[in-house]
Amino acid sequence: MRVAIVHYWLVSMRGGEKVVEALCDMFPDADIFTLVYDESRVSEKIRGHVVKTSFLQRLPGAIRHYQSLLPLMPFALESLDLSGYDLIISSESGPAKGIIAPPHSTHVCYCHSPMRYIWDHYHVYRSHAGLASRIMLPVIAPLLRSWDVSTSMRVDRFVANSHHVRARIGKYYGRSATVVYPPVAVEDYAPSDAVEDFYLCAGQLVSYKRVDLAVRAFTKMERNLVVIGEGKELAMLKSIAGPSVKFLGRVPFSVLKEKLARCRALIFPGEEDFGLVPVEAMASGRPVIAFGSGGALETVVPEQTGLLFYEQSIEAIIDAVRSFEEHAEEFDPETIRTYAARFSTRNFKFGMDSIIQEELRARKSSTLAAISHAETRRFPLDSVFPVPPPGTDIVH
Repeated sequence: MRVAIVHYWLVSMRGGEKVVEALCDMFPDADIFTLVYDESRVSEKIRGHVVKTSFLQRLPGAIRHYQSLLPLMPFALESLDLSGYDLIISSESGPAKGIIAPPHSTHVCYCHSPMRYIWDHYHVYRSHAGLASRIMLPVIAPLLRSWDVSTSMRVDRFVANSHHVRARIGKYYGRSATVVYPPVAVEDYAPSDAVEDFYLCAGQLVSYKRVDLAVRAFTKMERNLVVIGEGKELAMLKSIAGPSVKFLGRVPFSVLKEKLARCRALIFPGEEDFGLVPVEAMASGRPVIAFGSGGALETVVPEQTGLLFYEQSIEAIIDAVRSFEEHAEEFDPETIRTYAARFSTRNFKFGMDSIIQEELRARKSSTLAAISHAETRRFPLDSVFPVPPPGTDIVH
């Protein structure tokens, strides 16, 4: 069986790329298809596979400015040649599911999220975009939405990374989905005997993650906050931060692991489709203070693995931090770690394998049923070739 893994773009190692790594483990001979590829910024495991790119790869500056090529992405995806592949697994958060699969193949889509920037986060993205994007988005977004909905019918089976995403798949695509939580290498994290006097924010520094709220809240409280990550918001965040907020930028895994284990708690102020960082913090034995929406509702258990606040505001974060500090001793690191184990890579692989095998069996049964039906139907010869009436002379 020839297997293809399709991922929107491979230019960094975040949650979506961790899913690709787990799929690579499951299918070590699979080929990977992607829009653009930066070999220097992905893992050795991904580099060990054949990676095939779209024509966007050849455009000057595509790797750095790939997001500005959004109008071309449908054309680029449909240009990818997947002829001969029996199983196609698309890892979808951009438009990856839009590939054209061969008729005999099985296409399973692992959906991290329908494209946020044309659906539920459209107005947020547009308000934070540059002038050119603000002008162009109202023109191209309706076309992309139509394409996105129509290509959802190219998928044989949807898998969602959370119940939150499953609901959005149902709303925007009218398709059902099975939930399999994304893989977290929980065994790579461990608690520390020494918890230090700082809170932690970690992840990509983009507007919808609302790190600005955490920076303003901790500046106002004069509490120590460490921010790990890089992104378009970094300069702005530094400009509003007080002396109690420290920015580390992009750090090696060893540093991230240490900070997760030694922080008082992780601050998670954005709405995520799932959110890997809270699970990584819990695997390190540390509680999470999160905005009570999206994936956090499925990973953070109030009073057991953390606290939730229900308004994205500075005041709500301050109140949540103060409430946490009143009950900090009640959070047990081992209880938190035990809960995090349900999001393991092993559980992801088991769930995905079960779904894939089920779809392959269904595809095989459907094919056999079609063949059987065709063989049992006997069309009379005269329905194809006219038969002359008896007694008619036939000229040879």
